Amino acid sequence: MDSARKLTKYLSPYWLSATLAPLLMLLEVVMDLMQPRLIQRIVDEGIAQREMTLVIQTGLLMVGLAFVGAIGGVGCTVFSVLASQGFGTDLRHDLYRKVQTLSFGNLDELETGQIITRLTNDVTQVQEMVAMMLRIMVRSPLMMIGSLIMAILTSPRLALMFLALIPLVALILAWVIRKAYPMFGAVQSRLDDLNTVIQENLAGVRVVKAFVRAQHEIQRFARVNNSLMEHTTRAARAVAVTFPAMMLVVNLGIAGTIWFGGLQITVGDLQPGQLIAFVNYLMRALMSLLFVSMLMMRLARAQASAVRIEEVMGAVPKITPPSSGREFIPQGKVAFDNVSFSYNPDGRDPVLKNVSFHAEPGQTVAILGATGAGKSSLIHLIPRFYDATDGRVTLDGVDVRQMEEAVLRRNIGVAMQEAVLFSGTIRDNIRFGCPTASDAEVIAAAQAAQAHDFIVGFPEGYETRLGQRGVNLSGGQKQRLAIARALLPHPKVLILDDSTSAVDVETESRIEAALETWGQANRDDLPRSTRIVVAQRISTVLKADKIIVLEEGRVVAQGTHRELLQTSSIYREIYQSQLGDGGLDGL
Repeated sequence: MDSARKLTKYLSPYWLSATLAPLLMLLEVVMDLMQPRLIQRIVDEGIAQREMTLVIQTGLLMVGLAFVGAIGGVGCTVFSVLASQGFGTDLRHDLYRKVQTLSFGNLDELETGQIITRLTNDVTQVQEMVAMMLRIMVRSPLMMIGSLIMAILTSPRLALMFLALIPLVALILAWVIRKAYPMFGAVQSRLDDLNTVIQENLAGVRVVKAFVRAQHEIQRFARVNNSLMEHTTRAARAVAVTFPAMMLVVNLGIAGTIWFGGLQITVGDLQPGQLIAFVNYLMRALMSLLFVSMLMMRLARAQASAVRIEEVMGAVPKITPPSSGREFIPQGKVAFDNVSFSYNPDGRDPVLKNVSFHAEPGQTVAILGATGAGKSSLIHLIPRFYDATDGRVTLDGVDVRQMEEAVLRRNIGVAMQEAVLFSGTIRDNIRFGCPTASDAEVIAAAQAAQAHDFIVGFPEGYETRLGQRGVNLSGGQKQRLAIARALLPHPKVLILDDSTSAVDVETESRIEAALETWGQANRDDLPRSTRIVVAQRISTVLKADKIIVLEEGRVVAQGTHRELLQTSSIYREIYQSQLGDGGLDGL
């Protein structure tokens, strides 16, 4: 229950609604509790003594009390909805904001499907529980206690029936809750799996159709869907015994009360109206217990959701900010000093091993190597998406771990191979990292990325709206927009992670030529960015100031193109496999 208790702070801003709701519910309960006593009065005084005036007056009083109770019930509903909706909105907002603060390592552990489930289904479960707590969870205990008091006042001897029934009900509730709680946690976990499959399928729907794997995906979905059904059914089966068991207790209580009450009426110790009133109170008390049992099931499910929410809220970012960040204007010198890196917290299976090199301001450094050599992992350390396991990565001699993340990343532009675009206009996507950029700056960045021509070819030009993830653009067009987005802030360090892989060679050459003069051509006060380029095509890196050759996470060679042709057999093999032997002539 600790997780649920921690979330109650989100009710604080709505304390007035959260206070008025139970008070109005108390009003409704008091009005309801008056009804059986008034029925008793009608039966024992009005009907028994043939006092029709008393019957009519008491009936009108019952109608008036019912009307007042209805006002209390409606008011409670209104204020409980206001409080619970505000609670859910604020919780979802803070949960989403927390996700934004998590590092890549945290997000690797919390898969996309899980995060979506926690932001949607889990928050909804807790939010609905808050609404029920302010209504039924207030009404049921009040009604149960009030009915017990009124039943004792009505007939102390018959009230002994409660002593037998309430412990029996408590045992049933304890058993069901103990069984159901872990089951609901398993249900939420299976819902995570379902959301993950859906998210992956929708994101990769083109691949699925291209390889005619729709049937495979249907079967994959069916497996997780059936697993969700099985766990939900198992939990529902445990809960299902509650209602019939509770109804059995209610009916036994009513039967026993009528039997004992009937005996007391025959000997003159009890009036018929008293028995009717007592049965009403007994039913109200036991039905309140039934509602409490149902709420406890919902509470068990909400508690499971609260634990999952708290797991995210309590997550500590693996990238910790420095105690006092260095605030300075970097020039763009990047250096790796004996850097090793592993995705495992204990450092097992490192993907980078003792990597050392440097890139001077304005230089172009190319990273070359086979798939799995560690190229992308290497560049992820520069903007501090991950922290080096050993060694250090520096920008102008300052360890990136000692810099404020915002300062560091504002000076680094990144364009990845998989260009991620957002719903909105082309202009908004290019301006994503620099919202204050002028239209002229946006156009200049697009021209440098060789995107301007195809953009103006659209009927709405830069105001063309993109579908989800840029679905209405080709791969090459998306990559060029991503490059324009990275260029627009004029970063001191520009990282291009195979970001022209979907672009033809001629367009790639024009992009390279534009990058050579980017900065000076648009802002005289800006030097050329230091470029870290990851490439598969060796033609992309021929003019680089330095080429780093990676193999199995280690730097096996570095130098210019001509130097590496003379000194590195690995580089020579890569070159020959892509461009043949012609370039080796004259060496």
